Amino acid sequence: MDRLKDKIAVITGAASGIGLGTVELFVAEGAKVIAADVQDDKGKDLERRFNGQVKFVHCDVTKEEDIQATMQAAKDNFGGLDILFNNAGAGGAPNTIEDMTGEAWDRTMGLLLRSVALGMRYAIPFIKERDGGSIINTASVAALSAGMGPIAYSTAKAGVVHLTTVAAAQLGRSKIRVNAICPGFIRTEIFAAGMRAAGMNEQMATMVTKGMFEQQADAQPIPKPGLPEDIANMCLFFASDESKFVTGTHIQVDGGLTVGPRHSWDPEEQQRRMAMRAQAMQAKS
Repeated sequence: MDRLKDKIAVITGAASGIGLGTVELFVAEGAKVIAADVQDDKGKDLERRFNGQVKFVHCDVTKEEDIQATMQAAKDNFGGLDILFNNAGAGGAPNTIEDMTGEAWDRTMGLLLRSVALGMRYAIPFIKERDGGSIINTASVAALSAGMGPIAYSTAKAGVVHLTTVAAAQLGRSKIRVNAICPGFIRTEIFAAGMRAAGMNEQMATMVTKGMFEQQADAQPIPKPGLPEDIANMCLFFASDESKFVTGTHIQVDGGLTVGPRHSWDPEEQQRRMAMRAQAMQAKS
C-alpha cells in the first residue's frame, strides 16, 4: 500500500467518476493529492473525508489562471509536485461536422485538449524541482476509431494522444514521463451529461444510459462493466516507479472493445457466420 509513498499528485476532474476513483486509490497508496474540480460541494466533501491527505482546489480547466493556481497549490500545500493526472473533461459539442460551429469546436478543444497542454506547461517546473515524475493524460478509444464519440470530442482526444507522444520526447531528459490512457465504455456520468447537452431530457437521458450500462458487458470481449477503478489502476501504474521505463505511449483500458469486429471474439457470432456461409454454399449447389 506504499506505491506512492511521499508522492504529491494533482488530479483534475477529481470529484466524481474516474477522477474520484483515482483520488481514492492514490491516497490509499500513500500520496497527498490536490483534488481539482468545478464541483465545489463534492470537492470539499472529499477534502473532509481525507483530512490532511487531500486538498480541494476549485479549477475550471478552460481557464488558464485556474490551471496555474492549481499547480501552485501543490507546492504551497504539500511542498511540490510529482504526478499530474490531466483527467477533467466532458463529452463536448454533440454537433456533426455538417452543423459544427466555430464556437462549439473551440469550446470542446479548450476543455479537452488545450487544458491538457496547459496543465503540463504549469506542472513541469514543479515536477522538475522534484527531479522528475509522471504526467498522465486521459484520452479515449474515440481517439483511435470513428463511431466512439462526437467528432469534436474524438478529434480532441486524438490530439491528446499525439500531444502525449511529443511531450514525452521533449521531457524525457528531464526525467518526466508522459503517458495517456484511452478508456473504453466506463460507468461515469459523462454519457448522460452528453445526452442532456444534445437536448435530451433528464428522464430519457437516465433511461438510455441505464440501458447502455446494462448491455455493456455484451459489447466487448471481457464480459464485465468498465468501472472508474479500472482506469485508476492503470493510472497508478503510470504514476508509480513501476513505469519508470515507460513514456510516450497510450494504453487502451476498454475490455477489448477495440481489438476487432464482433466476429473476431464472439463465438455466437462466429457460429452464425459459419451457418450463413453453409446456407449460401448449399444454395449454390
